[in-house]
Amino acid sequence: MAKITRASAIRVAQDFMKFVDASPSPYHVVSECKSRLIAAGFTQVHEHKGNWNIKPYDKIFVTKNQSSIIACVVGGSWSPGNGFTMLGAHTDSPCPRIKVVSKREKEGYVQVGTECYGGGNWGSWFDRDLKVAGRLMIRDELTGVIRSRLIDIDRPVMRIPHIAIHLMRGMNEKFGVNKETDLVPVISTTVKKEGGKENEDEAEDWEKRHSKVLMNLLADSAGVTPQSIIDFDLFLADHQPSMIGGAEYDFIYAPRIDNLLSMHAGLEGLIQSLGNDNNIQSDGNIRMLVGYDNEEVGSRSAQGAGSSFTEHVMRRLCANPGNLAAFEESIGKSMLMSADNCHAIHPNYPNKIESNMKPTLQGGPVISTSGAQNFATTVETATIVRELARKVDLNVQECMGRNDIPSGSTIGPVLAAKLGIKTVDVGASQLSMHSCREMCGVMSPEQCALLYSTYFQSYPEVNANIIFDED
Repeated sequence: MAKITRASAIRVAQDFMKFVDASPSPYHVVSECKSRLIAAGFTQVHEHKGNWNIKPYDKIFVTKNQSSIIACVVGGSWSPGNGFTMLGAHTDSPCPRIKVVSKREKEGYVQVGTECYGGGNWGSWFDRDLKVAGRLMIRDELTGVIRSRLIDIDRPVMRIPHIAIHLMRGMNEKFGVNKETDLVPVISTTVKKEGGKENEDEAEDWEKRHSKVLMNLLADSAGVTPQSIIDFDLFLADHQPSMIGGAEYDFIYAPRIDNLLSMHAGLEGLIQSLGNDNNIQSDGNIRMLVGYDNEEVGSRSAQGAGSSFTEHVMRRLCANPGNLAAFEESIGKSMLMSADNCHAIHPNYPNKIESNMKPTLQGGPVISTSGAQNFATTVETATIVRELARKVDLNVQECMGRNDIPSGSTIGPVLAAKLGIKTVDVGASQLSMHSCREMCGVMSPEQCALLYSTYFQSYPEVNANIIFDED
């Protein structure tokens, strides 16, 4: 495999930034993944349709709720009961999400009610130029059929203005964000009273729930009337594009680095792993990339890692009347790489990181371990990752949390417990996690893509060379 160079890392970083900027919501993440998979020769299958008729060399993907996706490459030597080489990441990020009744008007401003989705650094959302993206449910006025349509209003249409320091002199010493009252974005001024039915009882449903300013904005973007918009799921996103920064171009500044870096690297790793025909021919596993929605709120949804979505897909792939235990047999031969970011050492807050494990932005992917099972890494799976990295001369780093600072978690423990599959948590390090804009090293996208591609190609070989159980 080709070595990582500064030039190659910049090229991958630029493609990663294109991926981020095209993906302002989980729906757009899945849409971008679909486009890239189709360009690589994958075919879409559907949950609600019959026998998928999977056979060696097939390349397929299936989506759920338009916000989660599973992509599979069937090895040339695969048969039911063989293993899965799985990599999982998530498509969602913390952000303000527009409420189902968002209509607000106060002190001469039209505002939009929002819910704080996930555990965001909400102070970072003040004074940012914000756009709106997500999906609309639109009724065709001729046929009455309701269809989903993605929108990305790619201009700054909202802002959450901070209070001036003159009016809150102590804000630099102590300022707490009230998520209900302080984080309400402004969309326009009420120069004149919004039009609509004067009698609230006669007003249409959308006029009771949302401002006319917002609905006209959405309708104009979709090329429909406000009356045809039945419902929506919309998120606020930073309008500023991603960029490479630093005096020596060492950094990527972008929104949603957690966890779109892992989604992009996993996707590119899977596609890159197809380049070796001999490797595909000899592979007895199914290579599987999974991108889940709702990780930031606990994965408890039909499209989250805590659902049966993954198991149902795996069972359909294993289905074989000649081997009714094919799925159960496959689990013992499989592995999940849970790809999610961790915290890099911070120069201003170095005491927040375990003093003997200080991940750097350029030092390579990080294996995250937790005895409390906030991460699902075991000594077996960490060994496999180190062996994979050794094959391509890639440095890996280690991370464990401090005993006095609670750790976050990932989809790794969720799926490890649900499927009984051996799992490792590994991903890039970053700063400013869960802020409106985040920061990572410019080398990270290619470093992770290289590790993930190596994993897809070489996991069965590496796993066979490590004896975990003499029985």
